[in-house]
Amino acid sequence: MKIMHYSEAEPKYFDSDAAKGVAGRVVIGKADGADNFCMRVFELSENGYSPRHSHEWEHEIFVHSGKGEVFCNGEWLSLNPGSVIFIPGSEEHQIRNTGEGKLVFVCLIPSGAPEL
Repeated sequence: MKIMHYSEAEPKYFDSDAAKGVAGRVVIGKADGADNFCMRVFELSENGYSPRHSHEWEHEIFVHSGKGEVFCNGEWLSLNPGSVIFIPGSEEHQIRNTGEGKLVFVCLIPSGAPEL
């Protein structure tokens, strides 16, 4: 069993044209013996965004805090604390922070996908 605060996991930072102001943390993954899923926590700074991309695996997202938008089927949809997102495999997507302060969300992916 593992219990910790997500902020104790070492962040990996992304800041480029493709992804701005992103900190990602693997909070439960292969190193913990998780055989089926990987849990990651992302923080997007004000005006930050993930890269627009697609991949073959599905993933599930829970918005913990902040306000943002997700790009889905060619349009931007609002996100608020408590929002959940299911992104099927091969669907283009992107998340951006549209609020003040950080946008924090949890993302689950299947084992075998790159953890970060």
